[in-house]
Amino acid sequence: MTAELRFDPPALLAAATGQSGGLTDFGDPSFRKALEVLCDSLEREANLSPLGRQLLHGKFVELLVNRLRIEQFFRQHPEIESEQIQAPIVIVGLPRTGTTLLQRVLAADPHLYSMPWWESRYPVPFPGESLKEPTQRIERARGEVAVMVEAMPKLMSMHPMDADQADEEVMLMEHSFMAAFNAYVHVPSYMDWLHSIDEKPAYDYLKRVLKFLQWQKRQRGIVASRWVLKAPHHLLRMRLLLREFPGAKVIQTHRDPVDTIPSIASFIHTLWCIYGANASPVDAGQEWSALMARAFHHTQDVRREKDQAGSFLDVRFIDTVKQPFEVVKAIYGFAGLPLTDEAEKSMQRWMEQNRRDSRAAHEYKAEDFGLSEAQLKRDFADYRAAYIESAAQPAAAH
Repeated sequence: MTAELRFDPPALLAAATGQSGGLTDFGDPSFRKALEVLCDSLEREANLSPLGRQLLHGKFVELLVNRLRIEQFFRQHPEIESEQIQAPIVIVGLPRTGTTLLQRVLAADPHLYSMPWWESRYPVPFPGESLKEPTQRIERARGEVAVMVEAMPKLMSMHPMDADQADEEVMLMEHSFMAAFNAYVHVPSYMDWLHSIDEKPAYDYLKRVLKFLQWQKRQRGIVASRWVLKAPHHLLRMRLLLREFPGAKVIQTHRDPVDTIPSIASFIHTLWCIYGANASPVDAGQEWSALMARAFHHTQDVRREKDQAGSFLDVRFIDTVKQPFEVVKAIYGFAGLPLTDEAEKSMQRWMEQNRRDSRAAHEYKAEDFGLSEAQLKRDFADYRAAYIESAAQPAAAH
């Protein structure tokens, strides 16, 4: 069955139209070229396993169906276009730098919009599902998380999967087909193409879907002021992010790349093993180490621009772990938001219910991924000098 599944763009588009009941408006056509390049790279380079081919093929059709149905909602409810996405708080940093902890603590504040995993996985209501009661989507997402955790227990030590808790908006950006698909498989020519183009359409579409989600939340009685977003993906696209979301407040989390890069290599290789046949741990380590070095340098370049001086707040991992409420207070002051007693109590309850020591340790060795301490110190020398080695670096400063 899976041998017959090909990544053929016209066939994928036709399958989506069929599954959507005949819808044909996919919205902004910029995704089509991205889909073509990605499909070509998958067929030539990814060395997909039968399971990986089946999963990704199904995912692509699902993304395309979502696009069709999102456009249908915008036609039926033109007021969605009027939703305003106020300057969001955006957390950026590598895995193992406290980004998930920080996002979920902030998401406990009912005055901030956040996107639980179920909503990023299923942003479009199922046919016949009530806008006010997205029960079907929530239950299906919970079931999927349970299956993933059972099939791959060590996933929880890398990233605490929870269908009901805040997660990254990267899955929303995948609808543009301009996203980090190299998290699933090795697609070097696609990534080279992605880095050569203007990825503005991906951020335009992200804002479009956030409007759609915000409109849905308001149908459920959820009214907040600003979004709290999070994704390391933005580190290499910081200028685009700040242009798309004027006034965004970026929280950049910091920890020594000597510790974080082998961790992300382990995480990526674990994913590659799901989708690819004979996935190379060395390829995963080398590709993602180089990618993150480029990302840090890009963000540093943006930070040096005069008009961005007030857009960033630096937070050290150790402070997020040891004194989270001091970090939270610094973030709220930086973002110009009031930290209410209600929000603080809600955050405290979340922390008591989500203790880190309830999860197993994530174990890995840098050399398994072709990495060494000397190489990482060399490749991230500028970053380490600015954020790791400086004894004068304050606990939370901007």
